[in-house]
Formats: sequence, C-alpha cells, structure tokens
Amino acid sequence: MKAFLPVTTRTLSAVTLASLLSTSAGAALAAPAPLTTTPDLRQVKKKASRPISAPPAAAPQSRPDSAYDALTTGSLPYNSVVAERGASDIFGPGEITVFGTPHRNALVGTSTVSANAIYTLNKNTLDEAANLIPGVNSASTGGTRNERTILVRGFNRFQVPLMVDGIRIYLPADNRLDYGRFLTPDIAEIQVAKGYASVLDGPDAMGGMVNLVTRKPHKELEGELRGGTMLGHDGGYSGYNVFGLIGTKHEKWYAQANFAINNVDHTDLSSNYDPTPTQGKGKRLLTDSQDWRVNFKVGYTPNATDEYTINYTRQSGEKRAPFSVTDSVSAQKDWTWPAWDLDSLSLTSRTRLSDRLTLRSRLYRNTFYNLLRSFDNASLNTQTKPKAFNSYYNDTAWGGNVRLDAEISRRDTLGIAFYGRRDEHAEHEQVFPSGAYQPTTTSVEESYSIAGENVFRFLPNLDLTTGVSYDWRVLDRAQGYSGGIIHYPTRNRGAPNGQARLSWRPDTVSELHISVSDRVRFPTLFERFSTRFGGAVSNPGLRPERAQNYELGGSHTFGKIEVAGALFYSHLTDLIASFPVQYNGTTVSQSRNINSGNYAGAEISLAIPVRKNLLLGGNYTYTHQDVSAPGSSPRYRPTDVPTHKAFAYVEWSPIKKLRFVPNVAISSNRWTMNSIGTTYFRTGHNVNISARVDYQITPNVQIGANASNLLDQNYQMVGGYPEQGRNFYVNLKISG
Repeated sequence: MKAFLPVTTRTLSAVTLASLLSTSAGAALAAPAPLTTTPDLRQVKKKASRPISAPPAAAPQSRPDSAYDALTTGSLPYNSVVAERGASDIFGPGEITVFGTPHRNALVGTSTVSANAIYTLNKNTLDEAANLIPGVNSASTGGTRNERTILVRGFNRFQVPLMVDGIRIYLPADNRLDYGRFLTPDIAEIQVAKGYASVLDGPDAMGGMVNLVTRKPHKELEGELRGGTMLGHDGGYSGYNVFGLIGTKHEKWYAQANFAINNVDHTDLSSNYDPTPTQGKGKRLLTDSQDWRVNFKVGYTPNATDEYTINYTRQSGEKRAPFSVTDSVSAQKDWTWPAWDLDSLSLTSRTRLSDRLTLRSRLYRNTFYNLLRSFDNASLNTQTKPKAFNSYYNDTAWGGNVRLDAEISRRDTLGIAFYGRRDEHAEHEQVFPSGAYQPTTTSVEESYSIAGENVFRFLPNLDLTTGVSYDWRVLDRAQGYSGGIIHYPTRNRGAPNGQARLSWRPDTVSELHISVSDRVRFPTLFERFSTRFGGAVSNPGLRPERAQNYELGGSHTFGKIEVAGALFYSHLTDLIASFPVQYNGTTVSQSRNINSGNYAGAEISLAIPVRKNLLLGGNYTYTHQDVSAPGSSPRYRPTDVPTHKAFAYVEWSPIKKLRFVPNVAISSNRWTMNSIGTTYFRTGHNVNISARVDYQITPNVQIGANASNLLDQNYQMVGGYPEQGRNFYVNLKISG
C-alpha cells in the first residue's frame, strides 16, 4: 500500500519583520535585507522603431530605503521583447522570507524563478522550473510510483517543505509528493529558501523551504490565453497544454480566475536508446498523464496596508508508471494512479493595527484523494490475481496560524507566530480475487509550532536576525490493517529550533552574510508504522531528524556584471534509514535513527549584460555528500544529487519583436540503485541543450517554439528509467 495526504502546515504571510519599518521616519535605519520576493526587474517599455530599453526597476516590496534597493535600481541595459510581469502580479500574502541576491538582469535568480523565466524556458511543472536555481536539482524516483522530485543542497522532499501561497502541502502518511503534478503557468514566482528558512514561515524546514506564489490581477481588466502542442522526436504529436486567466483589480477589491491543463500522450526515447525486452525504441510505454488545475481568489483591500483574501485551488492528476528497461516483464509491478487530487480553501488577512504593529493570519482546509490500482499484468486490464488491489486515500487537514510583527524601536523588530494543524488520514483497500473491501483505517495527528524572530540593526548597513521556535506533534490515533484493525501505540514528540544570520552591506553594490540554522524534521506515519507489505516492523519511538546548516555568502556588482555566491555546509544527525532486524524468526527492516552525515558545497551565479539586446547568465553548483550508515549492506550512498550541476543561457533580441534564448543544463553523474536494492552505481553525466524563440506579432499576440535535448542524449537520472529524447514545443499566447 502507498501513502499520501495533503496537509498544510501554514506559513504566515511572507512579509519580513523589516516591513514594519516602512513608516519609520529614519531612512537610514529602515528595513533589513532579507528578500520576501524578487520583484520583476526586467519590465520594458516600447520605443518607436528602435530596440526596447527598460525603465528603472522597482524596489523590492516592503523594504523601503534598504541598501538592497540600490542593487535593484537604475537603468537596465537589457532589451527584452516580452515584458516580464511586475511584482504587482505576485500574491503578496502567499510569500515566504527568502534571503537571496536580487540580480536585476538575470533571467534566473539565486533563490527565485520568475513567471517570465518559467515561460521563456518552457518549464511546465515544478520539478523542471526549480531545477534552474543554483543548489536545487530535479530527480526521478523511477519505479512504480513514477514521481518527480527536487532536492535542495542534498536535502530531499521529506526535509524541505513545499508550500503553495504559503500553505504547506504535506502528506503525513509518507509525504511522497510528486512535483510533476504541480503545474506552473499560473505561478508568479517560485521561492526557495536554501538551508536557512525563517522560523516564522513554519516547522519542519530542516533543509530549507519551497514556495509557489500564484498570480493576482494588477489591472482593471486583464486576461491571458495560451495554447501549446508537444512534439516528439520525429515531430509527431505527443501532447498539449492550455492556460487561461481573467482578472480585475479595483481600488478596494480584486478577483481572479484561472485554469491550466497539461495532457501528455506519451514521451519519446532518444534515438540512441538500445531496446530491451521490456521497452522498444521510439515511444516510451506508459508515460501518458493528465493534469489540470484551477484557482479562484477574491481580495478586499480597504486601504494601502490591509488585505483580506479568499483563495481556492483544486488540482487533479492521473498517471501511469513506465517499466524499468533493465528488469524483466515479470519483475515489474503493474500500477496506475487514476487519481492524484488536491484542493485547498483558505482565508488570509493582513491588518495594520498601528504604526508599529501588523497582524497576519490564515485559516485553511485542504483535502487529498488518491487512488492506486494494481493489475494482473502489463496490459493493465484485469484484476483477478492476489497481487491486484485498489488502494484509496481520503484525507483532510484543518489548520491556521497567526503572526504579530512589532517595531520595538527604529533599530529593533520582533515577530511572533503560532501554527496549528490537524490531519485526518483515512484509507481502505479492495482486494482480489474476492473483490472485498477491507475496513477503513484512520490516523489523526496534530502539529504545532510557536516561533519568534528578532531583527536588530547595529548600523545602517549591519543587521542580525535571530530566531527560535519549538515544534511538537500530538499523535491521537494510528491504525493499520492485517486481518483486523491494528491500533498502533501513540507517542508525542517535540523539538526546539534555533538560527541566526548576520548581514553586512559595505556599499550599495555589495553584500556579505553568514548564517547558522539548527532545524528538525519529524518522521511520517509511514516511517513509524508501515509494514511494507509484511517486510518491516513499526517503530513508534522514532526521533526527529536534525541538521545544522552553515552558510557564508555574498554578492557584488562589477560595473554591469552581477556575481553572487555561497559556501554551505550541513551536519545531519539522527537520519532515518531502514535497518535489518529479526522478527519472529524472519529478517525484516525497521526505520531507525542510525545515520549521520555531512553535506558541503558551493554555488555561484552570474548575469552579464553585454549589450542592450544581449544578456549572458548562468549558475554552477558543487555538492558533496557523505552519509555514515553503520550496518548497511551494500554501503549506503546518497542518491539523486549530481556532484556538479551547471546552467547557462543567452538571451538575445537581434531585432525588435524577436527573442532567441539558447540554453544548456549540465549534470555530472549521480548515485542510483538497482530496483531490488542490492547495488549502487552511477548514472553518467548529461548535457541538455535547448533553445527558445519568440516573436511578438502584435502587442497582445505572441508565437513561440522550443526545442529540448537537441543532442538527443540517452541518459538516466535513476537506474532503469531513461529520460525523454529530443522533443519540441510550439505555442500561441494572447494577453491583454
């Protein structure tokens, strides 16, 4: 059986504590440097019969008079045919605190990806888009789950919470989120807090945090419609996607509705792929999927500081799982996922109580429905054997949080937050050949966190941020089924967290910082109680994992050339791993806190505006992982993370209305494991060259085309599961 449940550990609206200083009289002592968002710094306006030049960029929101503002002002030397949406498109109450460098010219930031980059580089799902950021890499689980995921500086999806508009998407049964199910057309910005995530933004951020911020309207009437066709290796049809949006904004209210559809008929393998008994050349079997997503929001803005919003999102997915090309047909599991559905209804508020106090809150309800079907054979058409089953998950989460930001003095601000959430997970199974339904089992868990964060400015260009929190979980009920309902023993857990960050801005084009963060991640129900089809025993006493993250970084602008970099190191303790034990005379596994490890690496990113119509940019990441797992056989290897990862692009507008963006993504080899878990091996490196071209037919109509994996490389991110070969995409975009 598998496990999912969408829960939302709420994170407060992501305006930093520094925003409270926005009305302070002293400009020199205004808000500190943490970014809540990267504003759209590449908007353009038209010039008659000559290349487009950009106006001065807007300063980051909620941080007036900050030294960071100096990094994001001035004339931009970049010429872009398609104007990127401004910061007004970002749904502010859904942001988190992100510390990063606001490259004013870069297509991709050090900690964020804008809507313009997502569209330009044709990244239609979260895993593809987040992979553009230094320190973040996408991966595939392979196997019968067929999930896409991301890792942040080596930390996996269990250790880096995922948010949508600041609301956590959490599956307490096993938290095996499939990032390929999250579509990006309605996303204004992807924010990634790496290593250091503010305690005010919620618990479990052991290795960082990922947040998807949706769009909101910024004009009295606006709309957008996109349609695109996916083409395979030989130019044949392989799928389509559609996106539509309509919105309106007025002095005291706004409303928006949008939808996105992504329908994949199949993917094509590289022409260099050698066929096996389970997979021939050409079309990759069982790679079809269908996803759709809708979002509605209505906001009330009675004045310049207050905002109250009702936000509803629903997404639905259906997928199948391609076979391993190295295993025999008889060794495969014949699974499909007819339903992978999430919805979220939330009410957010931001109220300025006084010149020194701001109150933010959020209430929400999330649901998750999931169906896994196991069939008799590869034809996926009968369920008559004992291996066949239908597994149903129905889950509900209720939660909320409240946060108070206070300006104690012109130098000192304080934020206090409280989070609470209740998850109800229900599952049952239909077994074959009888077709009987087993009783429904339920698990109920409550999660809480109380946090405080202080920002103290010693000098106008030197500030210290410190934060502490205490997280705890209350397990009310944990049930399983094995011939009858099992009531597992319940145990509650709590753990403290602490962090600090010192930031210095010696001048208007430089920043240096050092940070340390000590955070935990609580185990899922799966890790504590799953029997793994009889191959494991429970461990209700499993402790939280913990990581101490250190970072030394900075940025500098050399004339027009922008450079940012960071060195990072993480020490991990109490890592959870499966350990062989004897149970009733049989060797089975049990989740235990037996591992420790060290992650270390470096990141660097560049943005080089060569001319008004030519921009060069890119980033590089080095990651080294060393994990000690006593008693493991074979020797444990951290998987899915390449030692070296690089991304580079050229954005060129040779004539007015035309934009050309060639780019390349390079990954060195990474550790993976065979399907039966007996051997680790390396996958080999890959060089993925792509190119995008857009032409602006009219101010409101644009056509575009994209080609990916132009070298048609045959490569794998996980053993036995080759990635897509050369492919193409054409689209039409109408906006107004």
